[in-house]
This record gives sequence, structure tokens and C-alpha cells, in this order.
Amino acid sequence: MEQKQSIYFAGLDIGGSTIKAVLVDETAGQVGEIIEVPSRVTEGYETCFKQLEDALRLLTEGANVSQDAINGVGLDVPGPSSDGVIWGQANLSKDWVGVNIRDAFSKHIGLPAVMVNDCNAAAVGEYAVRRKQVGGLLYLAPGTGLGGGLVLSGGKLYEGYNCLAIEPGHMSVPFRDEDGELPDCTCGLKGCLETWVSLIALRRCLKIELAKTKWAAHSLNSDDSTIENKAFRLRDLAEENDPLAVQIFKQQGVILGYAISDLLRLFDPGLVVIGGGLTETSFRDKYMEWVMEGFEEHCWPMHKKSPIDPQKTTTKIEWAQGGDSAGALGMAFTAHDLFG
Repeated sequence: MEQKQSIYFAGLDIGGSTIKAVLVDETAGQVGEIIEVPSRVTEGYETCFKQLEDALRLLTEGANVSQDAINGVGLDVPGPSSDGVIWGQANLSKDWVGVNIRDAFSKHIGLPAVMVNDCNAAAVGEYAVRRKQVGGLLYLAPGTGLGGGLVLSGGKLYEGYNCLAIEPGHMSVPFRDEDGELPDCTCGLKGCLETWVSLIALRRCLKIELAKTKWAAHSLNSDDSTIENKAFRLRDLAEENDPLAVQIFKQQGVILGYAISDLLRLFDPGLVVIGGGLTETSFRDKYMEWVMEGFEEHCWPMHKKSPIDPQKTTTKIEWAQGGDSAGALGMAFTAHDLFG
């Protein structure tokens, strides 16, 4: 009797500087190590396709698997897309926009492919690493902006009709600058959550604070570097308990918690996962306390504890577990479910 050949599924996470790749088998178990190669997304999608091919080759060689055994590929992109077509440039070069990258890559490698945006992929990855998760999962990732994704109970990703759903960074929040104005957002609107919770927000708030007499003697005011470089230093300063850095990050945490309480009234997922670079900071426990402070001030009591059984927690808020590989894992699992 001829032995059945094992089949595999690849997940490719296309970042601004690196592509992360992972392989899973037909049981959805990871095979081999996670691979990283340069992404070169700013050089055009055809150049990036060559990098994706390199990643697939390194994946299969590292796992001692024939590339012919791959049944399907999942890839995520750092930009808005719908049904495989890139709708906005984001961190990509202009030639990506308007192109059905999913179908073009599928044809390029001769394998079926599926594609979502990077935060949706990370949401699926975070759901997948929690094998006992029975409810939904709302993923929030403070980074340069504020991305998000929603996985429904049972593991189905919710993208919306146009695949443009769950953009928490661009929901409106009732917070204003000291002059009473709503801050401008990069999306063209005002008062978006991203203007308060993101690296973009760190730069804006830091610039405002450094102009105050209160912080005239702060080390960042004697630094001649750009506001972008100063904002990058804030995380290290917060780890050293610097008062200015702590103040700014506390504001971000409280406002994020406030927004989470609103999102629960829409989705009630049962689990909220916070990802992004903050997951690796030494002050993350303190940041989570600030998130919970904002959440508890604004949430419905039933989103904390069951009114029927007070011992039952109705919503958990926790840090991401998948690390930098969550997106790649999410796409490998998506390919497994779709093409397995």
C-alpha cells in the first residue's frame, strides 16, 4: 500500500523590513524554525516576490521538506487590502496599489494563496497559540499606528464586507489637547484613537510636553536630535521610571483601556490581546495597570464580572503570546484551514 505523502502549509508575514516565514503540517503543528529574510517592499512587489520565494526555499530546506509538499500559502501585507487587492500604499511602494497581490503571487509560485492585512494575521496567530480559547479574540497592536483584528468564536477571522473592518486606530475618542482641539490624524480625520495610542502619538505628546517650563531641564530638551529619535528613547526612559516618559505612557494606557471598554460594547469577544513592541518592555505590568484603570472607569460592570456568577470573569485582557511570529503563524494556520 502506497504511503500517503505529508502535506504542509506556509505562512509569510511581509513587514516593512523583514519577511517572517513559518511552516505547519497537516495537524497545524509547526515544522522547523521560523525564517527571516529582507522584505524590500519599497523596491516593488515583483522584487518582494523573489524574497518570498527565498523564504519558502529556506523554510523547506530547514525542515527537510520538498517544496512540492506545500499545499497552500498564506501571506499578510502591511496595508489595507480587499479580496487580494492592495487599496492603499502604507509602507509599500506605489506599484503595489491596485494590484491583486494574492492572485499574482499564487500564479508566480504555482500554489493557492490567501492574503489578509498584518494585524488580522496576528489576531489569527494569537488565537491559534491559545488552543483552548473558546470565545472570540480582539487583537490590538500599538505600533507606529494602532492596528487591530477580530477572531470570532470558533476561529473565523472577521474582516467585514470590504475586508476593511476592525481599524481601532481610527475610531473617535473624546479626548482633546490642552488647547481644546482634537488632534489631527494621518487618515485625514480628527480625534482618532491613534492620535493618543501609537508611536505617532508619542511624538505629538512629547513635543507638546517638552515645550513646557516643567520639563525645561529634562535630558531630552538638551538633546539636539529629531522628535522622532526622542520619541524612540521614551520606552527606555520609561523602563528607568523617568517621570516624563511615565506620564506619557500612562496617558496612552488609560486611553487605550477607555477605548477597549467601548469596543467590548460592540463585540464582547471575551478576550482582548494587546500586542506590539510594548509586550517586551520591563514596564509592561505597569502599562497593563494603566490600561485596566481606563477600562474599569468606563466599562459596564458586566464586562468585568458576571451579574449571575460574581466569581466569573467575563472579559480577560492580556499580553500577546505569539511575539514577532504571530502574523506568519496566523497565515500558516489560515492556509491550513482553507487548503487542507
